[in-house]
Amino acid sequence: MAQHPSAASTGRIDKRAAILDAAFQVFARDGYANAAVDVIAAAAGVAKPTVYNHFTDKQTLFREALAADAERVLGRNLAVVQRLSDGRGELRARLEDLGVRLIECYADDRSVAVRRLLCAEASTFPEIHSEIREQTGERVVAALADRFAHLVLDGTLRECDPAQAAEQFEALLAGPMEHRSRSGSRKVPAAARRAIAKAAADTFIRAYAR
Repeated sequence: MAQHPSAASTGRIDKRAAILDAAFQVFARDGYANAAVDVIAAAAGVAKPTVYNHFTDKQTLFREALAADAERVLGRNLAVVQRLSDGRGELRARLEDLGVRLIECYADDRSVAVRRLLCAEASTFPEIHSEIREQTGERVVAALADRFAHLVLDGTLRECDPAQAAEQFEALLAGPMEHRSRSGSRKVPAAARRAIAKAAADTFIRAYAR
């Protein structure tokens, strides 16, 4: 019996997703140069030619695997930023909660792996670093700027450049996390992450609250 077209399409999508997931894990573990396509194929449960049917070469696979994982990271971050728009609770508490949740995204194993891969392969693929940065970091800051713009309009924050305020809030979180985690090489305890978020909220409030 012939396979239904929609079933075939779903199967192809599932294989592609499995290959991308396996590729990301192998690249994160072995690095680009040492990652073997046959190892990726085995991890994805497909034949090696199937990998090349979906992705023309190893470089394309690397780019697509990083982009797919960065998109997952972006989705989590944007969902967190959206919480700031609910308008419930004291601003300081809302910012601290936002900071804790953004730090959780930042410290997630796969987020750390994305940053490590980008840094490790920056000289080989400088354009990928720029693309992923635009795909994730800049879009999160833009979403945060949009939230802050609303808070300016409703009088919660003083008149300011929302984009600059968003960049500064993000830096108050990412800077200490990068330092304390030694660029992702060690875990930062939950209490320390909350302390970073609290300090960021306090500093932001002093600078921007009415």
